[in-house]
Amino acid sequence: MATQKQQERRAAPRKPTPMAGAARTTFSNEEVYRLIQETAYFKAKARGFAPGGEIQDWIDAEAEVRRRIDSGAAQ
Repeated sequence: MATQKQQERRAAPRKPTPMAGAARTTFSNEEVYRLIQETAYFKAKARGFAPGGEIQDWIDAEAEVRRRIDSGAAQ
């Protein structure tokens, strides 16, 4: 029969442990979308949310995020 501590350890959710020196090199589609979304928001904010530039904000944000991911700087 398991002790109380053993039962608690089994029941507690495990936290992922970071691997020392491991670099993250891939992002899910959802993560990329969210990075683009956030970058586009800040581009719109920088231009005062003036209407008419939303599409260009998104295009510029997508290019910037893709560049950062490709260079490994978005980790």
